[in-house]
Amino acid sequence: MIPRKDWSVSAVTAGFLAVLISYSGPLIIFFQAAQSAGVAPDMISSWVWAVSIGAALSGIFLSVALKVPVVTAWSAPGTALLVTLFPGLSLNEAVGAYITSAAILFAIGISGSFDRLLKHVPKGIAAGMMAGILFQFGVQAFKAAGAMPVLGFGMIAAYVILKRLTPRYCMILVLLVGVALASLLGKADLGHVQLGLATPVFIRPEWSWSATLSLALPLVLVSITGQFLPGMAILRSSGYATPARPIIAVTAITSVAVAFFGGITIVIAAITAALCTGRDAHEDPARRYVAGVSNGLFYLIGGACGATIVSLFAVLPPAFVAVLAGLALIGAITANIMGAINEADHREASIITFLATASGMSFLGLGSAFWGTIIGLVAYLVLHREWQVRSPGENP
Repeated sequence: MIPRKDWSVSAVTAGFLAVLISYSGPLIIFFQAAQSAGVAPDMISSWVWAVSIGAALSGIFLSVALKVPVVTAWSAPGTALLVTLFPGLSLNEAVGAYITSAAILFAIGISGSFDRLLKHVPKGIAAGMMAGILFQFGVQAFKAAGAMPVLGFGMIAAYVILKRLTPRYCMILVLLVGVALASLLGKADLGHVQLGLATPVFIRPEWSWSATLSLALPLVLVSITGQFLPGMAILRSSGYATPARPIIAVTAITSVAVAFFGGITIVIAAITAALCTGRDAHEDPARRYVAGVSNGLFYLIGGACGATIVSLFAVLPPAFVAVLAGLALIGAITANIMGAINEADHREASIITFLATASGMSFLGLGSAFWGTIIGLVAYLVLHREWQVRSPGENP
């Protein structure tokens, strides 16, 4: 039971915005994957139901149990893999691959190996990586404003004014201002939103070596490097020393359950987690876990109304979501840039990490979050690590 004093408008708003951004961003990739697979609308609705319910239950359970704002979601880079594999891969093989990847992630989680890995990542490197990931969303907000100036600059002006007048309720009011502007400009006809409930569709799993090698193993790799690594880093940079073991274990178990209904691997969120772990969610870090719970509750609503979610984002202009996401993440961007700069003993390596991650580079199928961390760690070892040099006659 959550004490009444722990609830706050700012935490609930943070949870809502995290769901909103997830549905408007990574969910679009989900639709692309569904279209490439040629699945029916009822199957798409089942997919949305599965990932939403999975993210909801795991996020609520972990947030309450750990008293930490744990925001979970589905693997966005993993979903992007599906776009390249469908229609050559059947839905049944995909489900089998989801279950295989979840089993591997569970083994990694309970072994504690991921926690040991995180201990070797300096704070400035982790902050630089998160700043680089989030920086792209901040920049995109102003690019979108240039493409749709009345809507974009109207939302930006509202943010600046409301942040000064009522910082706690700023983002929910900016959201309302954006919806009103989009409607007045004729860019969002809310009358076309169709109300409808999602119906889960069971999919029988099939296992094949091709699905395991082409989907299951890459899904494990991108989930670890693209989701768990930055997601745990942002929890650590926000002052939460929560181990990764229970988070990976719970999300892996949840992934098995939702896989039978088309849901791809459930993981800790990275981008949207930044909305729920900072001061904008609540001044008191001990009460921010409510943002994780609220996020899960809104996912429950979204999962039940999967068909409605699909139609809602069909009528909202992309610029609205881009500007809203960028503005909502300003606090997290600031905190992580300061975290990278303030680590004076390895500041240059942290900035290298930030630049490499912000570049959006991709190499060998791995994204900039992974390579930014690797390049930053190499720079840290070369530039900042003290090496013990022995004299010529000294015994090793």
